[in-house]
Parts: sequence; structure tokens; C-alpha cells
Amino acid sequence: MVPYLWGLDREVRTQFGALQWQEPSRVYARPLLLAPGLRMNAQSLELELAAAGYRNQAGAPVAGSYAIDGNQVLIHTRDFTDVDGAVPGQRARLRLVGGVVADLTDATGKRRLQQVRVDPARIATLYGAKREERRLLRLGDVPELLVTGLQAVEDRDFKFHRGVDPLGILRAAWANLRSGRVRQGGSTLTQQLVRSLFLSREQTLSRKLNEAAYALIIEARFDKRVILEAYLNDVYLGQQGNQAVRGVGAGAEFWFGRELDALDTPELALLIGLIQGPSYHDPRRHPERARARRAVVLGMMADTGLIDAAERARAEKAPLGVSASPGFAANRYPAFMDLVYAQLARDYPPDTLTGAGLSVHTTLAPSAQIYLEQAVAGTLPKLERKGRPELQVGAVVTDADDGAVLAMLGNRQFTQPGFNRALDAERPVGSLLKPFVYMLALAQPGRYALASFIDDAPIVVELARRKTWSPENSDGTSHGRVRLIEGLAQSYNQATVRLGLDVGVDRLSQLLKALANIDVQPNPSLLLGSIDLSPLRVAQIYQFLASNGQVQPVHALRAVLAADGTSLHRYDAVAAPAQRGDDIATRLVGIALQRTVTEGTARPLLADGLGHLQAAGKTGTSNDSRDSWFAGYTGSHLAVVWVGNDRNQPTGLYGATGAMRVWSALFRQLPSKPLTISNDGLQWVWVDDDELARTDSGCTGAKQYPFVDGFAPDEFRGCVFETVREWFSGEPEDGR
Repeated sequence: MVPYLWGLDREVRTQFGALQWQEPSRVYARPLLLAPGLRMNAQSLELELAAAGYRNQAGAPVAGSYAIDGNQVLIHTRDFTDVDGAVPGQRARLRLVGGVVADLTDATGKRRLQQVRVDPARIATLYGAKREERRLLRLGDVPELLVTGLQAVEDRDFKFHRGVDPLGILRAAWANLRSGRVRQGGSTLTQQLVRSLFLSREQTLSRKLNEAAYALIIEARFDKRVILEAYLNDVYLGQQGNQAVRGVGAGAEFWFGRELDALDTPELALLIGLIQGPSYHDPRRHPERARARRAVVLGMMADTGLIDAAERARAEKAPLGVSASPGFAANRYPAFMDLVYAQLARDYPPDTLTGAGLSVHTTLAPSAQIYLEQAVAGTLPKLERKGRPELQVGAVVTDADDGAVLAMLGNRQFTQPGFNRALDAERPVGSLLKPFVYMLALAQPGRYALASFIDDAPIVVELARRKTWSPENSDGTSHGRVRLIEGLAQSYNQATVRLGLDVGVDRLSQLLKALANIDVQPNPSLLLGSIDLSPLRVAQIYQFLASNGQVQPVHALRAVLAADGTSLHRYDAVAAPAQRGDDIATRLVGIALQRTVTEGTARPLLADGLGHLQAAGKTGTSNDSRDSWFAGYTGSHLAVVWVGNDRNQPTGLYGATGAMRVWSALFRQLPSKPLTISNDGLQWVWVDDDELARTDSGCTGAKQYPFVDGFAPDEFRGCVFETVREWFSGEPEDGR
């Protein structure tokens, strides 16, 4: 026996002494930042809190709970580590009025708060070789009642035995004999840990002898606290698919959707009870078994003096309290995670992050993602009922200010991984490039203004090899002399081509390269969108417009933190200030795109009740209506939507009848600020109806247009000139 025991001793010292578990890396959404003035309604707030595992409980008594009373919400946030360090939990009260956070105070309502950060939802898990869900804890982080309750149920003499407990075996046998069923096990906690770490679960004499030998050696070599901590981090508490739930920290999250320190007596008792058989006592599938097992545990707690009779009675009457679904996600948002993986790959080799216990903090906004999913689910079936082929979607929502990706869909079946149409489907963008043609023109205020005229008339463009190109408008009609703002708002092809040729197609090509690293030949057809782009790359170029001329990469990452919370990599959104000319030109384009919504191709948005957003938007349609696009932005958000068919079949949809329907459904739910365009550097001037000349506001047909300061027309033609013009035109009024 000596060589055998010597070999076991060596194995225990080597493996148990250097015990290291693989802990999965976790991916989190962005924390919800509540502040006075934030656009927020009760529905969106509840979606955000539910995604983060918060529960609606009267008085919000524990961290991870909230309570709603009319337009007031009391939130009890959890401690967490954000990209800039530790964020303590707190109880705060906010008041929602008209879709805005009107007031934010502490729980008493007496002290005003500048902001409150709500810990983020966990959205994905990066597992290593073993698909084990585990949240490593120190013994001091585990609630005392769980530690003592565990010993009361599983190993009452844990403090005194040396790994094997003969008295405990006899006591368990007697208890099981009296009850007529298995109520207690005879194995010590140390023996259970040995089975988990070193041995199989087969019921043989040799395995039992090995188990006892291992337990005796571990107890001789290591402190009881070390053994207990190892047990608490390794005990098996459930299964989700091929993913094992290990340790009480992960068990609390899996069954209750909460942190371990937020669990109350009945929940701790149920967690202890599940150790005997997580599948058999599964409270989601077998609630009566779970309730009976919990009652047994509560009885043992009372017998050993851990709780009194009143607490036992209260706990037995309490609901099981388990969450409807597991409290952690393997990958709930596959399209968004594709972008996360792609951006992480720039800094981390493959498999570096998996199973490393890291925290990946992203920009995803759960409520925006949910609203986008609902918009697609509610819109595409309606469009297909009109005899169209099966439709698919790619969509991206970003923060209009900093380019953070808040939501993404690459498939109408949201949770299915696979081909990501938002990231990888490059499709003809049609008229979506027109705003950039006009922007290049408006960047030359000495030559062009929104009030300038251009001919929307037939045009023949000479190409290479003696070929020609004669673009037509979508309605088959030329509209003659129109102002630039009308040409963009109505998406006139002939006017755009004429303007683009004057500005220079090469400049548009260079702009696309600068904004999104897009390499494209400067062919004249580029002016009408003869280029294939993904929704994400379209979002990248439109971000320039939404942020008033700042070049900011759209991004999905905030930071990667080590297991101890220290920062490994920060992805701070830093954009160079916009050049003055770019700032003004993009704002002028924004004004024109607002006209697209109020008077142009996106006018149906007003009928949808979205006029209050004062959104700027552009429709896009490829040849034969194979691709339907809409890109639009408000004061808070930019969203780009593509709708089409995977087989490249005509859909019969235009930008306004397909993609814009999804965009509209999204923004009918998503709280968003109206788009207010600054007049800094601009002056609004009343202009004559037929000429680029100043006039009086009261003159017939006079309209007001913005001009860059110092570039408004000098010529003035008042109402008197208008009357003289009428005389010479032979159209006198009132018989004069």
C-alpha cells in the first residue's frame, strides 16, 4: 500500500495544490446611464432592467431589484466594475415625464443625483475547451448562511472529521431508513470534491476506496477553508445543453438570474438542495420536487439552529423565485457578436480570450436591440403577404454622437448564427450616395447653396470606348429647373448626375475612401450608387452626417478587463473635431434630408407619427427593386436598414415601401431625441421664388433657405419687382 499511497499523495499535492479552473470570459452590453434629460420611457427602462436580470419587487429591497409607482421608478443597482473602475450600487429614484427622465434623486428623494449607472446585461459567453459555466469566488464572498447551511445538509461534521466520517455515514443511513427514501448522503464534502476532480461516479468498491484515500490525503495536506472554497467553486448545479454549471456563483446566476449575495434564505436553501440532484429537482421543470427538497433543507437549517421557526415558516411559503430562463447567455445576439469578434481580432489572437475569465464590455443597448427585432418581426411578414419573395434583412443602429453600435441584425431569425447580412452582405446602395454628392457641392459655398438651381433634364454622359450613359428619373419624368434642396429631397437622378459631374466623380471616390476605407473607381454611375456596400459600411459613411462632420469609426467595443477588473484594453471613442467646412456642409445636407422626410421620398414617416423626431433620412432602391434601403438619423440615433431577397430576386419594394417600414417601426418604439440642427455659421434668407435673389418674407412664393455666413445672395428683388415682372409677363392681377 505504501507505493500506492505515495503515488496518490504526489498526485494530490501536484494537482490539488495547483488547482486552477477554467472560467469563461463574459461579454456585457453597455451599462444604462440614467441622467436628467435622458430620453426614456417606462417600457424601455423595464426592458433594460429585465435584460440585466433585475426584478420588480415592492420597495426594491435588494440589489438587482426595482419598483414602479406611477411615473416614478425606484432602482436598487448592483456593484459592478465598469471600464473606468468600480461602480458602487445605490438606491435611486427617477421620475419619467413625457418620455424623458425629469428628475433623478437618491431613494429618499431629498438629494439630487447627476447620474446613475445600472450594471450591464450579460449577452454572451466565451468558453474554453471545457464548456463549463463558473464564477470563481473567495470563501469570504459567499453568504454565511450558504456555508453553514451546506454543512448542515451535506456534512455536519465537516469541521471535525479528517476526510471520511463514519458517524456521518451511520447518521445518513438512519435518517434515510426512517424516511423510507434518500434524504442524506454519507459522503463528506471532501469526498464529493474528490469525485468531481479525480474520479468517476461509478458505484464500485475500488472507486469508493480510492475516494476515501484521496479524501484523507487532501485533508492531511490542506486547510479546511481551502477545501471548502474549492467545493463551492466546483460543485455541479445544472446543465444547459452541453454547458455544465459549476459552483455556487454560477448556480445563483443560472437559477435565479442574480448575484449570490442577493439571494435570500429560501433561495439559498433551494440552491443547497439542488446539489443532491439538479436535474431531478429542477425547479423550472419539477417545481413540486424542488419545493419539497427546499423544505427538507430548511428543516435541517432549523434543526441546527441556523434559522428560527418563524424564518423557516416564511421561507417555506415563499415562491421558488427562479428566473424563467437561465440567467446567462451563450450568445443571444449572434449578428452583434460577429462584429465584436471581428473587432477583437485586431488586438487578440484566436482563442486568447476564451476561457480566460475576462470581461468584454461592448456598446450594445438591449432595448434598442429588442425594438429592432420587434420591428423586423412585425414588418417583413406584412410585406411578404403582397406576393413578394421571401425577404431578409440587415440592419445597424448606432449612437449618432459617437458611433457606438447599439443594435444589429443580420438575419430575420435573430438568434440564429450564420450569414450576417448586416456585416457581410454587400448590395447595391442606389440613391444612398446622393447626399454625399450634394455635400461635396455645398462644401463650396461660393458656388453652391441649397437654394441654387440645377437642371433636372435629360443628360448624356460619354463613357470609355465611345459608350454613353443616359440616366433617367425613377418616375420617368424630367422636372426642369429645380433647387438643390429639391433635387436631393425628391432624389432626382438627372439633377444629381449633372451636379456630381460638375463637382467631380473623383472627389466622391476620395470621400468614400476617407470615410470608410472604400476603394471604388470614379465612374459616373457611382453618383447614383453603383457600388455594393454592407449595412455596416453604409452606417459608417452616414455617421459622418449624423455627427456633423466627424470621422468616427463605428465600434462595438468599450474595453476588455482582466479577471481582477484591471483594464487590458480600452476602446475609447475618440474622434477628431470636425473641420469647419465639413461641419457646415453636413448640417446643410441634414436640412435637405429633413426636407426628404417632410416633403420628399420619405414623407410617409409623417403619417406614421414620427414628425416630432425631425429626422433626416434617405431612401435607396437598386435596379429592378432588388434592394430596398433606408438610412435615417435623429438627435440620438442613426439606423441603416436593408431589405431584399437572398436570391437577388426583384422584390417590388422601393426604399420607402420596404426598408423604411422597418425603420419607422423601430423609431415608433425607441426613445430618441429630435434632430435639432444648429444654425451656427448659417444665415436664413428669404429668397425669390424664381431667382437666387433676396426678397421680402411677404412676397408671393418667397421661401427661406440657409446660406453659409457671407455667401448669401447680394441681389435684392422685393415685391415691387414681382409686380413689374407680372406686368411684363402679360398676367396682370385684378384687371390692372
